[in-house]
Amino acid sequence: MPAAVAHIELAFSRPETTLSVTRGAARLMVDLGYAPLLEVGLPNGRRADVMALGPRGDIVICEVKSGAEDYRCDQKWREYGPFCDAFYFAVAPEFPQDLLEGDCGLIVADGFGGAVVREATLNPLAPARRKALTVAFARLGAMRTLRDQAGG
Repeated sequence: MPAAVAHIELAFSRPETTLSVTRGAARLMVDLGYAPLLEVGLPNGRRADVMALGPRGDIVICEVKSGAEDYRCDQKWREYGPFCDAFYFAVAPEFPQDLLEGDCGLIVADGFGGAVVREATLNPLAPARRKALTVAFARLGAMRTLRDQAGG
């Protein structure tokens, strides 16, 4: 008697996918030697999903895309370049990668980690901007730590 084959289709909501990819991208940054912060406000009013500071002071931004529609309707990521040395998209494994522009880095991630599929083009920041961003990054991290330790 032939065994019945069950087909299970997993469907994740957009917020679950975003959370999972964000977590995996942040874990990858740690694995690569970076110190990541999530949801970092930038001087131009935009918010980076993941911003990470490297051991040599380099700054990476990862923009998380939960799906093709999220990518198509949200083009603000183009405004992140002046605030990082390298820019990556971070997407789930099922994301149609051919939609993404070739000069941006690509990370494929899930809730457990991620992998760099395509390296980002390096565009070194001007020293004054790097210093200002690094100081702001450190202050944000310190304030978040204080808030978390105080329970508020």
